[in-house]
Amino acid sequence: MSKITEKVELLAEPIVKEEGCELWSVEYVREAGTWYLRVFIDKEGGVDILDCERISRRLDPILDEEDPIPDSYVFEVGSAGAERELKRPSDFERFMGSEVEVKLYQPYQGRKALVGKLEAYCEGDVTVAGILLKKSQIAQVRLHVSI
Repeated sequence: MSKITEKVELLAEPIVKEEGCELWSVEYVREAGTWYLRVFIDKEGGVDILDCERISRRLDPILDEEDPIPDSYVFEVGSAGAERELKRPSDFERFMGSEVEVKLYQPYQGRKALVGKLEAYCEGDVTVAGILLKKSQIAQVRLHVSI
């Protein structure tokens, strides 16, 4: 995690909690030449646009005052989403038994993505649908929603 996202998490966490939500993650990324600071939130029953708006309005002036990012950027607050990325051990514990999609750096049995039930997590290694995948093989793990 970058120092910028760590600083923003510290600033955002109390505001997000006061608004009845949970801070899911913070990302600071460059896309098409523009920097984006994104704060992802979650709550029981789901996040709505009003949650995002309230948190954005409260956090924006604090970010301006504390100035954790010296360059210009676009600030967004949004829902973690139904197909959210699992990153922390607590994410994997929370969603154990759920269906996930695991994207791989190199193909495994001809596939670069596997979908199945999350069966185990240990220090970055993941077992999905009976297949143990090492941390070094895994590019990303997301919840998977079947239609």
